[in-house]
Amino acid sequence: MRIVLQRVSSASVTIEGKEHHSIGPGLVALVGFGHEDGQEHADYLAKKMVELRIFEDDNGQMNRSLLDVGGQCLIVPNFTLYANAKKGRRPSFTDSMAPDKASMLFDYFVVVVKELVGKVETGRFGTHMLVDIQNDGPVTLILDTNEIMPQKPR
Repeated sequence: MRIVLQRVSSASVTIEGKEHHSIGPGLVALVGFGHEDGQEHADYLAKKMVELRIFEDDNGQMNRSLLDVGGQCLIVPNFTLYANAKKGRRPSFTDSMAPDKASMLFDYFVVVVKELVGKVETGRFGTHMLVDIQNDGPVTLILDTNEIMPQKPR
């Protein structure tokens, strides 16, 4: 599971020419799933994302989390996070989870984040979206369960 996470002053998502949802200060999470991802990955990254200390404290240091600042969250599905552009000029998406499974895991991830955060808005899975992001900082992080999640012993 991969997330491109951005600290924002505001963000919105437009679907079919209409603003679907918007948030004020908080986080935008562009979320993608690979073949091996499951609920344990969603649980881990939901908690990690909302507890990351990437918001400034009174001294201008990044010491506060989304939970600490009472921020909002916009979660947008993005299968292109698993694109492979190593060969040729056209990316391959064979590493992305199948849409039916990814849609269910996306919905699960949203539920988990909603249990942790006051206001959560989402994009719509499987549709063309325009995402307006006012990146604050800019602060952008990439979270990947293959790199940061503790591995189970084999």
